[in-house]
Amino acid sequence: MNRKLLSLPFIFWSAMFVIVPLCMVFYYGLTDKSGAFTFDNILAIATAEHSKALWEALKLSVISTVICLLLAYPLAMILCNMNVNQNSFLVLIFILPMWMNFLLRTLAWQTLLEKTGVINSILSVLHLPSLNIINTPYAIVLGMVYNFLPFMVLPLYNVLVKIDKNVINAAYDLGANGIQTFLRIIFPLSLPGMLSGITMVFVPALTTFVISKILGGSKILLIGNVIEQEFTQTGNWNLGSGLSIVLMLFIIFNMVISVITDKEGEANTL
Repeated sequence: MNRKLLSLPFIFWSAMFVIVPLCMVFYYGLTDKSGAFTFDNILAIATAEHSKALWEALKLSVISTVICLLLAYPLAMILCNMNVNQNSFLVLIFILPMWMNFLLRTLAWQTLLEKTGVINSILSVLHLPSLNIINTPYAIVLGMVYNFLPFMVLPLYNVLVKIDKNVINAAYDLGANGIQTFLRIIFPLSLPGMLSGITMVFVPALTTFVISKILGGSKILLIGNVIEQEFTQTGNWNLGSGLSIVLMLFIIFNMVISVITDKEGEANTL
């Protein structure tokens, strides 16, 4: 009985901030302004403007996820091979940016990248060409990678650090070289952390609108920007909710693929 009572705050929190908002999104997304049932809000994703925004968001989020993975994997392996004190300090360095407000971190990059910003001022002093990537997809990808890289590093690190060193040493004793040990032992065992990191980076990258709004200068519209505008500027909650449902379907598809791949990876390592 006491355990059930202790779970009541969590149930209340989940109901108020997860279930109720989701029900509202589905209600508005599947109805028109008169309250009649319709699929028009969901099918609106097929229009040229919305499909272009969705494709741009998918493209940039995939690119950002791949870059985060390529950067995070060697970083996580380096952290695992260091001693405990250095290891803890370096992990703390990756966690510290997450304690800072997301909006402030993005605004800091705007200050760095703008035409009269810090980076171009330094390049001007050194008589080097200026860096003109603000308000371009490159700036958006840079902002995504910077903000979401820790979400890729930490799951990979948590998995890699738990791999039994005796298993790796046994592979070397049996004649495997470094590449073979990585491909046959380390990489398969790290798949759960890699898939978790991919999901944790891809989902916020796909749905973000703050990064593209600040670093893209509102010139590059992602699907997150379109949804945000429908809610805050045009006041069309029905269309905004319908597009949100489409976005949720992509997220659910990504999570299902991750779970299936994770199970297949575990089966192959057994």
